[in-house]
Amino acid sequence: MPIPESQLETWSHQGSIEQSSRTYNSIKKVLEAPATPYADKSFTVFLQGSYGNNTNIYAESDVDIVIRLDDCVYNDLDDLTSEEKEAHARAFESATYVYADFKRDILSALEAQYRQAIHVGEKAIAIDASSTRRKADVIATTAFRRYSKFRSASDSAYVEGICLFSKKGELIANYPKQHSANLTTKNQGTSGWLKPMARVFKNMRSKMAENGLIEAGSAPSYYLEGLLYNVPTIYFTTSYQDCMVNILNWYRQEADKAELVCANEQYYLLRDGSHTCWTQTKCDAFIEAAVKLWNDW
Repeated sequence: MPIPESQLETWSHQGSIEQSSRTYNSIKKVLEAPATPYADKSFTVFLQGSYGNNTNIYAESDVDIVIRLDDCVYNDLDDLTSEEKEAHARAFESATYVYADFKRDILSALEAQYRQAIHVGEKAIAIDASSTRRKADVIATTAFRRYSKFRSASDSAYVEGICLFSKKGELIANYPKQHSANLTTKNQGTSGWLKPMARVFKNMRSKMAENGLIEAGSAPSYYLEGLLYNVPTIYFTTSYQDCMVNILNWYRQEADKAELVCANEQYYLLRDGSHTCWTQTKCDAFIEAAVKLWNDW
């Protein structure tokens, strides 16, 4: 039998808002304190991820906080001609305070406040939960630009994002502002169905992992949101059951999987061997597990 509408409606509810807001604001205050080693630099603090996109569920505990250094910009110039690359080199000086300096100083500021609650991961600085805050990940980044034209600093075209470096030194660029804005626009275009359905899919993911239908961690929220972003608007209808059936059938029968894009529209969604993409094998496995959960409920 299918999953009842009442269960899907329960899964559509947004998770904790008040405590996540308090967590964000308290950590933001620490990051923006006038005594930090980087206080004289230009930087921006903002939310990304499920809490930032209003797609969080109760089972999700992490609050993702980005701090972006704006005084240093890393660039992708691959689409420029040799003349444009030379013009870019003439237009800008190399930064003296770079990503490694910024991350070091952020870590120093956070350790001074949170001490043993701090853990440095591959991409983020984790802050353990406490009685007054949720677990948080602070992601140190710099501004990033992918250029498509450069004649001068005032005559150029680029997509602006953020970037960080892995422990192996690999540059990882992403576009959280575009992801969030595009999800909001799509949500409005679906009469408010997209974000609740994202929460339904995330709760289904938890249930499927619990039942052994998928491997835990194989369907990150970022990719689930990207998957739903590609679903044609007409398939978001007037009930959670209809939306679910439409989405699963669309992916299995109609979707041009090689052409699906992430919600930021800067990367393809399904590709092997890329840190910015989901593998089609894992996406297929998620969909088939969802079909089984639906049929066997």
